[in-house]
Amino acid sequence: MRERMRIAIVTGASSGMGREFVKQLPHFYHNLEEIWVIARRRDCLESLQKEVTTPLRILEGDLLEDLLIVQLTEELRRERPNVRMLVNAAGFGRNGSVESLVRKDQTLQPNMIDLNVKALVRVTQCVLPYLSAGSRIVNLASGSAFCPQPYFTVYAATKAFVLHFSQGLGAELRGKSIYVTAVCPGPVKTEFFAHEGMRLSKWKKPFVASADRVVRRALEDTRKRKQISVYGFSMRLTQIAVKMFPHSWILRVMGKETKGETL
Repeated sequence: MRERMRIAIVTGASSGMGREFVKQLPHFYHNLEEIWVIARRRDCLESLQKEVTTPLRILEGDLLEDLLIVQLTEELRRERPNVRMLVNAAGFGRNGSVESLVRKDQTLQPNMIDLNVKALVRVTQCVLPYLSAGSRIVNLASGSAFCPQPYFTVYAATKAFVLHFSQGLGAELRGKSIYVTAVCPGPVKTEFFAHEGMRLSKWKKPFVASADRVVRRALEDTRKRKQISVYGFSMRLTQIAVKMFPHSWILRVMGKETKGETL
């Protein structure tokens, strides 16, 4: 009987954190035979192959559309691989009040929920039957998951879902020795903040981290079976602070700081 092919799967692999995971995964798993990369931009995925020695299998498409989920499901059924790691890195955010974002684009916030939440769950459900003892799931949440954030309301809410989903799923899978880590960074220097409609508040700018360091910490933390990966002293302090202070007080402070900068 042929041994099952050892692979990793990374969504949102064309840029940012997803791309960085693809670059670092071969150092984490030395015996990977393929990395399946999922994103909309084929040219970016093809150029990524030049940066890694592990063969990439490109699944081009939009995770908001059923067609890509069907393609992933069929590919998994055909190959029946041993998925050593799933990285759910696809997602996007926009800041501004809920009302102002509706005026700009009525589909923006539903699409944010669909990609950050629904697509992540659907991909995870597709891949679960192909995980085995020692496999890892890494979900890209955010430091925004720790507390509601005015003028970043929908994005923060989606990431709170990702954090809680990861913790609940991790508890379900622990008996199978499959471990789930939610990555909760602060602002990271990627294309995330290059999009129109995304601004970085002045009080967050000093805490911007590099993607390679955040990913390296995430991979180290998932190796240690940590439920949450937090990079940097400032974010660890934030994680502690939101547990110590009432959310009502934090919301007032954050609302005053961000209102003028995100409209």
